[in-house]
Amino acid sequence: MGNVNPMVTPIREVWVESMCSPESQKLSIVPLHPSVFGAFPRVDLIQENHKWQTLYKHIDWKWLPTRNELPGTTRKPWPQKGTGRARAKGVRAPQWKNGGWVVGPRGPRTYFYILPFPKRVKGLISMLSAKLAQDDLKVVDTLDSIPTDNSEYMEELCSARGWGPSVLFVDTSHLFPRNISLATHPIQHMNLMPVYGLNVFSMLKHETLVLTLDAVQEIETKLLFQLRRTDLWDVMSKIKSSKTLRM
Repeated sequence: MGNVNPMVTPIREVWVESMCSPESQKLSIVPLHPSVFGAFPRVDLIQENHKWQTLYKHIDWKWLPTRNELPGTTRKPWPQKGTGRARAKGVRAPQWKNGGWVVGPRGPRTYFYILPFPKRVKGLISMLSAKLAQDDLKVVDTLDSIPTDNSEYMEELCSARGWGPSVLFVDTSHLFPRNISLATHPIQHMNLMPVYGLNVFSMLKHETLVLTLDAVQEIETKLLFQLRRTDLWDVMSKIKSSKTLRM
């Protein structure tokens, strides 16, 4: 737990369950660090993370031509003098129908931007704390204990324990056991994810978050390191200096 005063910041606790049978089997109680799983949920940071993840793959393909990019002739619509009308250089000017655009969209345009690193860390902590407070965070001993690769077993298990309807299983490795991989493959609302891929958008998308014991320990270790690190300013300075040298 580290340097935690239980009188000031109570340690969170959650049951460790087994997946050997559809019925819930309590094995033990695991303590959770309050700085990671018991923080005040910052809804504004959750929204910023969701917006960032939604937009960083979005590309605006809208494109409108200027007068020089339109096809057709460049002749004058009428002579410069003698007609009594205003002077006109060509029919592709912006004031003409089907003319060019002065300040139109010039795609493709990317909406990618880098969300500040502290906001990403606190967004993850806010989501984990919110999931635990809503009783939507479950801890299991391992994912190897599933006895069959039948998808009906997973649906029966989640229904009996009140998980879901959408469930996200998180483990330390991207190589998941055979049974749970085959059992969740045909079910669209059940997904598998390694710890290094855990993000705010996926936790918002799935109602229940299921973590293994190893995943809980790794998440705590990584997030506590990011919360307590003192070299972040030096790292950012090195990144900025390297960009300046490249330019």
